[in-house]
Amino acid sequence: MEIAFRTRRLARIFTSNRELRRAYGPAMAETIALRIAVLQGVPALSEVATTPPERRHALLGTRSGQYAIDLVHPYRLIFEPNHIPIPRRADGGIDTDQVTAITIIEVVDYH
Repeated sequence: MEIAFRTRRLARIFTSNRELRRAYGPAMAETIALRIAVLQGVPALSEVATTPPERRHALLGTRSGQYAIDLVHPYRLIFEPNHIPIPRRADGGIDTDQVTAITIIEVVDYH
């Protein structure tokens, strides 16, 4: 899967192990690196596990259209499909089988 980043700063942090460790600490940096490897290694979003450790899940409310995967509790890696238009199923939901590119938005505890 193709991965883009919402900001240049985020791209700089996520593409450097040193910057990742500096920004998030060693444990979180290792988990983020593992999750990025999983995302890069699948052809489509539907292939990312919906069970732990990744636990991909769609978000609701003001974050509708975004997805999260688990990091070090309670933090999540937030991303959205990077397609124009976003692939949709007949029922209007996002067709995760067709999502082959994402944009990482942030690492956050949204609880």
